[in-house]
Amino acid sequence: MQTLTATGLSKAYGDKQLFSNIDFLINEGDRIGLIGVNGTGKTTLLNGLAGLDPFDAGEVTTPKNYQIRYLAQKPTLNPDLAIMDAIYGGDSPVFAAIRRYEQVLADYTAHPDSEQLLEAYTKADSQMTQLDAWQVDTEIKTILTQLHITDLDQTIGTLSGGQQKRVGLAQVLIDQPDLLILDEPTNHLDFDSIAWLEKYLANYRGALLVVTHDRYFLDRVSNTIFELDNGRLYRYTGNYEAYVGQKAEQVARDTAASHKQQQLYKQELAWMRAGAQARSTKQEARKTRFQELKADVDGQAGPRGNVEIQVASTRLGKKVIEMHHANLTLDKHVILRDFDWLVQPGQRIGITGENGAGKSTLLNVIAGKLPLDSGVIEIGETVRLGYYTQMSQELDENMRVISYLQEAGEGVVSDSGEHITVTQLLEQFLFPRSMHGSLIGRLSGGEKRRLYLLRILMAQPNVLLLDEPTNDLDVATLTVLEAYLAQFPGTIITVSHDRYFLDKVADSLLIFEGQGRIARHTGLFTDYLSQQTEPTKPASAKPVAVAEVPDSPKAKTKLTYAEQMEYDKLQPQMDALEAKIDDLKALMTDNGDNYQKLAEQQQALDALNEQLDQAFDRFAELDQYVN
Repeated sequence: MQTLTATGLSKAYGDKQLFSNIDFLINEGDRIGLIGVNGTGKTTLLNGLAGLDPFDAGEVTTPKNYQIRYLAQKPTLNPDLAIMDAIYGGDSPVFAAIRRYEQVLADYTAHPDSEQLLEAYTKADSQMTQLDAWQVDTEIKTILTQLHITDLDQTIGTLSGGQQKRVGLAQVLIDQPDLLILDEPTNHLDFDSIAWLEKYLANYRGALLVVTHDRYFLDRVSNTIFELDNGRLYRYTGNYEAYVGQKAEQVARDTAASHKQQQLYKQELAWMRAGAQARSTKQEARKTRFQELKADVDGQAGPRGNVEIQVASTRLGKKVIEMHHANLTLDKHVILRDFDWLVQPGQRIGITGENGAGKSTLLNVIAGKLPLDSGVIEIGETVRLGYYTQMSQELDENMRVISYLQEAGEGVVSDSGEHITVTQLLEQFLFPRSMHGSLIGRLSGGEKRRLYLLRILMAQPNVLLLDEPTNDLDVATLTVLEAYLAQFPGTIITVSHDRYFLDKVADSLLIFEGQGRIARHTGLFTDYLSQQTEPTKPASAKPVAVAEVPDSPKAKTKLTYAEQMEYDKLQPQMDALEAKIDDLKALMTDNGDNYQKLAEQQQALDALNEQLDQAFDRFAELDQYVN
C-alpha cells in the first residue's frame, strides 16, 4: 500500500503559528476532506505537501516514485500556450514521455537512416507503452469536454480565470498520481461538471486530499475528514454527514464539561470570597482545587471554530424591488429581455444557471452600478442594500484590520438591542485581538472575505445582495452565515453555484439559461435539478395521516421549594465531608505501620470521596437554576 507519512509538521506565518507538531497518514484509497476556519493554514498545508512551500519543522516521507499532483486555487499556466500545449507542459512523467516521443519522432522522420535516432525512437515508443500514454490525448479531450472546454486552439491568456482553473483540473486528473490534492476544485464548475467530477473521483485509484466549501461534493467524495483548528489536526472517520454528527456529539460533551467546570468554579469562587474564617489550614487542598478550576475555566475558548453573527437589520417597508419590461444587452450577450420581477419583503431568492449568462449583472443593476437599456427598476424608499461582491475591491491591503471596520462605524446594535463594539465584532468573527492591528494584506484570502462580510453587515442592511458568497469562505463560517440568514428579517437575493447553500438559503429561484432566458422555480434547488433529469412522479391520491406531536415540556427555569432546601444543605454537607477526609488522612499517617488498619481506613476514605463527588455533582446540577 502506498502511504504518505507526515510527522511533526509545523508552520508559522510571521508571528502567527498556523499549526504545530501535527501528524497524519494518507493511505492509498483515502478520500480526505480538509476543513477549518479561514486562516488556520489549510492551503499552507497543501502547499507544503506539494513541495511548493517548505514546512518550518517536521518530515513528510513517501515510498519511492510516489507522485503528488496539486491543483491550486489559481493554477500557474503559461498564458502564451495553447490549451493542449499547456496541459502537455506539465511536469508529470506521462507528459514528459509524450513530449519526448513527439520530438524523437520528428527527428527520426527527418533522418530515417540514423541508428542513434532509431534507438531513441524505439526507447520512446516503449516508454509510451509502459506509461499507457497512447490514450492520454483522447482522455484529455474527454475530460476537457466534460469541463466545457471545447475550443482547444485557444491560448491560456484568452481564457477566463474559471476556464484556466478547469484546464488545470484536467492537467492533474489525467496524470493519475498517487496523491491528488485539489484546492476548491468546484469553483467555476457548472452543476453537470461537478456531477461528472464526483463520479470520476469515485473511481480514482489513488488517494485524494481536497479543500472545498461545497458540502454536497465533500459529502459524496470523502471517507475521512481532517479538521485544522487552533494549530492542531483532528481526524474524523466518514464523509461530511458523519463528521457533522461526530462534531455535534463532541461539542455537546465539551459544552457539558465546560458548564460543569463553570458551575464548580462559581461555587469555589463564592467559597474563596467568604473570608479568612472559611479558609483555614485544613482547607488548603480546596484552595489548590480552586486555582486549578480557575486556570481551566480561564483557558477555555469555547467550541472550536465558533463564529457569531449578532448584527441587527433596519426596518423594511412593503415595497422592495420592482422591474417592468427590463432589457439589457452587454457585448452582444442578451442578459434581460422584457423581464418583469416583483421582490417582496422577507423573500429568499437564489439566482443560478450558466456561467456568463448575467447573474452578477442583475445584482449590479439592482445596486445601481449598471443601467438598463430600457424598462423600469424601482427600489423601495426604506431599502438599505448590503452588497457582497465577488471581487472585494474595497479592501485596501495597506489598511489595518480594525481601521477598515472603524470606517463604517464604531460599533453596531445586536439583534437583542445590545451595543457591540468593533473590537467585539472582530473577536466574534474569529479575529483575535492580536490581529486587530494587522495589515489587511497579511490576511489569507478567506480571512479577507470574512472581514469584508463583517463590514457589510455592520451597515445593518435590510436587503442583502450576495454574489457567490461561498467562494473562499470556510465551512464553519458558512454554517453560521446560513443560520444568520435563516433569522434575517429582510430580503435575501443570492447568486450561487453552491447546491448546499442554495438549498439552505433560498426558497425560490431564478435560473439563467442564457440569451435572456430566465426560468423560475419555487422550492429547493436540488428538487429543481432532479426535475431536469427525472420524469415527474404522479401525486398520490391517498391522504397521508400526520401524527400529532405532543407539546414539548416547559424548560426548567428555577428550583422547587424542596430543591432549594436541598441546595442550601449541600454546602455544609460538602464542608463536613472534606473535614472528615482531612481527619481520616491524618489518622492514616499515624497508622503507617498497621497495614490492616490502613486498609480499613482506605476503604472509608474511598467512600467519603465518592460521597463528596456525588455532592459536588448535585450542587452543580442545582446551581444552574439559582438566581
